[in-house]
Amino acid sequence: MRSAASDGPPLDPALLLTDPHAAYDRLRGAGPVHRIPGPDGSPAWLVTRHDDVRRLLADPRLSLDKRNSGAGNYRGFALPPALDANLLNMDPPDHTRLRRLVTKAFTARRTEELRGPVQRIADELLDAIEPLGRADLISSYAAPLPISVICELLGIPPGDRADFRAWSDALITPDPARPEGMKQAIGEMVRFVGRLIARKRAHPADDLISGLIAARDGGDRLSEDELTSLVFLILFAGYENTVHLIGNATLALLEHPEQLRALRADPSRLPAAVEELVRFDGPAALAIRRFPVEDVEIGGTAIPAGETVLLSLASAGRDPRRFADPHRLDLSRAEVAHLAFGHGIHHCLGAPLARLEAGVALGTLLRRLPGLALGVPREELAWRPTIRARGLVSLPVTY
Repeated sequence: MRSAASDGPPLDPALLLTDPHAAYDRLRGAGPVHRIPGPDGSPAWLVTRHDDVRRLLADPRLSLDKRNSGAGNYRGFALPPALDANLLNMDPPDHTRLRRLVTKAFTARRTEELRGPVQRIADELLDAIEPLGRADLISSYAAPLPISVICELLGIPPGDRADFRAWSDALITPDPARPEGMKQAIGEMVRFVGRLIARKRAHPADDLISGLIAARDGGDRLSEDELTSLVFLILFAGYENTVHLIGNATLALLEHPEQLRALRADPSRLPAAVEELVRFDGPAALAIRRFPVEDVEIGGTAIPAGETVLLSLASAGRDPRRFADPHRLDLSRAEVAHLAFGHGIHHCLGAPLARLEAGVALGTLLRRLPGLALGVPREELAWRPTIRARGLVSLPVTY
């Protein structure tokens, strides 16, 4: 890999997987924009500096619509039409219309009402592992918590939740030995969501799917494909990102015991701590890919229309031009105006729920598991094999 904007030494792409923050340090120093192989293997332009990333997140010349990708420039994550009509593939006015309808159902009140269930689920999960003295916090806590919360939000019966977790895991970490596994998971998910929507339409309840079905804006409403796509997006994005957020935040606290002690002594600092933790090592390393609808200049580099542009949220969060001593975890940092949940019209709709879940999950963990410590040497921890997301495969701990 060679910078498009500098004559610095090539960077081994594997470093973005094994030590991404060191890789981003080198890239930011070499130049603001770099040509790299994207998550799908096709070439992409990576933007690394905070101010550029913030500006481009809100730049209408960068489209999320895959139809604006130049021929052969983007392969991406192929979805059937029933799952593709979602907010991550749309620009205004379609995006504006859809987000307005979703916002009518996905309210702040509905999110806050989940605080009690989130706390109950966290306590139930810790009840099961507390006597053991050791556990993998990903499989026993960070993963089952958000899947249970999202299913409660959507009104999915408890008996179906194991299937949802299996389908999501098949999409997040495909098995190379079973290339048909992802396609099978998608097909099963589409069929299940279709049946669920039909059931909620016939028997509405006080849940998000019923709210989405009932959402109106004048004479406008969500189509069947839009409903299915949104349920898929809420499930998939809400599950994956929250698992990684809880896991990464817990590891960061374990590696900074003085910060962990301060937070345990004063749990009222949890909301501010979550903001610093998500800046420090957030779950989304890259924003959703974008495609210029016209030739644009980024950091002095000309990017042709239709090329793939990747905005690095992870690099922006460690940019010394924006954050003093950015590699230091400081839960008392005065201002943490990070970009981990995006910026502009595509700012993450589920950010309030992610914050709520992370705050409850971390607070409960620190309160109930004294002596919490990493159960294996740091170098033995395995990370998900993608530059798109930042998340642990497992997190063995003792307590």
